[in-house]
Amino acid sequence: MRLSCLPVSYFGRIIGGEMSVGQWAREAAEIGLDAVDLSILFVGSREPAYLERMRGDVEAAGLRVAMVTTYPDFTHPDPDQRMRQASQLRADIAVAAALGAELVRVTAGQAHPETGREEGIAWAVDGLIRSQAVAKQHGVQLVYENHSKPGVWDYVDFSHPTDVFLSIVEGTSGTALGVNFDTANPLAYGDEPVPLLKQVLDRVISVHAADTRTRGALEPVVLGTGLVPFSEVFAILKTVGFDGWICIEEASRTGRAGVEAAVNFVRRAWADAGALA
Repeated sequence: MRLSCLPVSYFGRIIGGEMSVGQWAREAAEIGLDAVDLSILFVGSREPAYLERMRGDVEAAGLRVAMVTTYPDFTHPDPDQRMRQASQLRADIAVAAALGAELVRVTAGQAHPETGREEGIAWAVDGLIRSQAVAKQHGVQLVYENHSKPGVWDYVDFSHPTDVFLSIVEGTSGTALGVNFDTANPLAYGDEPVPLLKQVLDRVISVHAADTRTRGALEPVVLGTGLVPFSEVFAILKTVGFDGWICIEEASRTGRAGVEAAVNFVRRAWADAGALA
C-alpha cells in the first residue's frame, strides 16, 4: 500500500497563494506520506518553467505527485461546451504528466437539469473513452471516480447515483480507464460502500480514503471517526492483492492535525485489516 493525500482542507490556502505546493510537500514528507496529490486548481500557470519548478519543489521534499485531480464536465447539454471540456482535459493531462503524476482523476460531469439519464451516460462514456488516447500518449493512467460535488461546480456529479456510476463503468469496460474508488461518496448518496466496491473491484486502480459523519450527505470528518467501514473496505482490497495508491482525501478542516490523524489511522487500519482478508 502506497499512501498519498489530497489536502482538501488546504485548498483555499494553496489556491489563494498563502501556502505553496512546496510547503505542502514538505509537510507531507514530515508526516510520513509517500507522495502528494494535487488539484489542477493548484496550477497557476501552464508554462513549462512553472511546472518544472512545481515538480522540483515536490521532489526536493523527497516525494512525487501520485495523482492530479481534474473536473471534466462531459455531461453539459451544450455540445460546444462538451468539446471545450474535452480540450481542457487534454491540457490537464499534459500538465499532470509534466508534474510527474502517475494518475489523473476524472469525473463524468455535472447533473445539469437539462441532461437526461441516457444521454448523459452516453456523453460521459464517449468523453472518457476519447480521453484515453491522450492519457496513453502522455504515459498517465486515468481513474474515474464515484464522485459527489467539488466547490467549483454548480450541481452534484451526474454519476453520484450508484446506478449511473455503474452504467458508466460498464460502458467503458474493455478500455484502460480505471476506477478511483471514494469510500465516503456512496454513503453521501445514501448507499453502502462495500457492495459498490465489490462490483467495481476489478477496475479499482486507486482509492480516495474519505469519511463522512452523515448518511445522505457529505459532511467530512477526520478519517476513522465517521461512518465508513474502513476495516471491511481494506480487507476486500487485500483479498485481491491491491498495491496501488490510497489517497487520503483530507477535508475535516482541522489542519495538520487532521492530516496526521488520517495518515496514522489509514496505516493502522490497513495493517489490522490483514486479519480479516
